[in-house]
Amino acid sequence: MNILELFNSFKTQEQCIEYLEQVRWRGKPFCPYCGSEKVSRHASGDRAQARWQCQECSRAFAVTVGTIFHGTHVPLKNWFLVLALMLNAKKSASAYQIARDLGMRRPTVWSMMHRVRTAMAEDPSQKALLHGVVEMDETYVGGKPRKGGPKNGSKAPKSKKGRGTKKLPVVGAVERNGRVIAAPFHRRRLTSANLIGFIKKHVDSRGTLLVTDEFAAYNSASRAILHATVNHQKEYVGDGGVHTNTIEGFWALLKRAIYGQHHHYSRKYAPLYVAEACYKFNRRSEQCSFESTIGVMVGA
Repeated sequence: MNILELFNSFKTQEQCIEYLEQVRWRGKPFCPYCGSEKVSRHASGDRAQARWQCQECSRAFAVTVGTIFHGTHVPLKNWFLVLALMLNAKKSASAYQIARDLGMRRPTVWSMMHRVRTAMAEDPSQKALLHGVVEMDETYVGGKPRKGGPKNGSKAPKSKKGRGTKKLPVVGAVERNGRVIAAPFHRRRLTSANLIGFIKKHVDSRGTLLVTDEFAAYNSASRAILHATVNHQKEYVGDGGVHTNTIEGFWALLKRAIYGQHHHYSRKYAPLYVAEACYKFNRRSEQCSFESTIGVMVGA
């Protein structure tokens, strides 16, 4: 859903609430506290609040209870606009840019975007094990830029890349033509134990071919799963189509989001930014449908 369609579809708070009720309940409302379907409209009749009353536990509730929209003072239309702008930005969007576009405070937008990213990270459909031909790789993001420049006509020192730097390591695995799972590691040095633990947690070892580069820490993976490697010092595609180009393409999207939009994010919030990139990549075939993402936001 583009911005123009969203403006035309949701002009009032009542329309937004009706849409959430349809996506979450599909015409069968239930109490989010006890799960009972014996509910009715609240006696207040205030459509702007759209309160419901449970006949079992006697608690009043709204469709936003238990969702990222619960307790917010921001109109739902603004929430929908923030979500649409995030989904339409393939390489992510900055809180500053969205705040300027919507005339909102940057801290408010930043908090809203993190709530959205948290829901994306908890999407149940992203938890299934990877299988088939699975490419696995690691990348390094962040780090401090070099201070100053070349002096006395000397050449600028060559900047270090990847291992051996203070950058944040991110490990990922992707199915060929399928889903990706990635997560940052808050240890500077990746070990074989770290990588094997990631494989056991996210990859189905039965009937799966794991493809990696020549990094020595992957050598012990062959004990747990069928394993093939490509030596990037000699070639990018080995015999039989052995390559890691798919996961490299995902890293390109992740890094473009950092360099072009966020410029920097702390290690504390890195998992949320990585989760956003994974979510968009995994739903690329449906172009991150607005309705399906709203369903994720409300736990439908």
